[in-house]
Amino acid sequence: MPKNTRKIALAGVATLGAAAVAFTVVPADGQTTTTDALSSSRVAYSSEQVRDVKASVTDQLAATSLKVQAIEARKQASADAVAAKKAAAKKAAAARAAKAAASRSVQRPVVKQVAVKSYPNNLDGWIREALGIMKKKGIPGSYHGLHKNIMRESSGNPQAINDWDINAINGIPSKGLLQVIPPTFKAYHVPGTSWNIYDPVANITAAANYAADRYGTIDNVNSAY
Repeated sequence: MPKNTRKIALAGVATLGAAAVAFTVVPADGQTTTTDALSSSRVAYSSEQVRDVKASVTDQLAATSLKVQAIEARKQASADAVAAKKAAAKKAAAARAAKAAASRSVQRPVVKQVAVKSYPNNLDGWIREALGIMKKKGIPGSYHGLHKNIMRESSGNPQAINDWDINAINGIPSKGLLQVIPPTFKAYHVPGTSWNIYDPVANITAAANYAADRYGTIDNVNSAY
C-alpha cells in the first residue's frame, strides 16, 4: 500500500475511534441529553435575535422621537420668528406713528385763545363795542364824539326813527342811534356787524365810517350830517 493511502486509512480509523469514544461516554439517556443541548443552543440563539430586534426597534423609536422633536423645534423656531417679526413691525409702526405725531405737533401752529370781550347791553356798552370794531378797521372816532352825536340825534334810543324831515318826505327816513338813512347804512356798513339798521353797534360803526369819509372823523360832527 502506498504511503499516502496508509495515511488516509489511519485518519479514517482515528476518526471512527474518536466517534466510538464519544458514543461510549454518552450516558444511557444520551439522546435526551443531546436534544437538550440542541434545544438550549436554539433558545440561546433565539433570545439573542429577540434582543437584537428589541434593540433595533428601540433605536428606531429613539430616532423617530428625535426627528419629531427636531420637527417640533423647527416649527417652534418658525413660530417664534414670525412672532418676533410681527412684534418688530408693530414696534416700528408705533415708532413711526409717534414720530408723525411729534412732527404734526411741531408743525401745528400754536393758536392763542383769545378771550371774547363782552359788553353790557346799554348805551355805554354799545359805544365801547363799536369803538373796538372801529379800532380794528381803522375808523377814527372817540367815545365823546360818538356819545354827543348819539344824544343829539336819538337821545340814546336805538329804535328811533325820523318821520318828518326831508329824508322821511323822500321815503328814506333816518333810523337808529345816529339816525342813518338806509342807503348810507348799506354803503358804509362795516363787515362783521349786523345788517339790521336798528342794531346799535352796526348803526354806530356805519355812521362813524360815513363821518370819517365825509368829515374826517365823527368827532368833527357837531350838527346834523
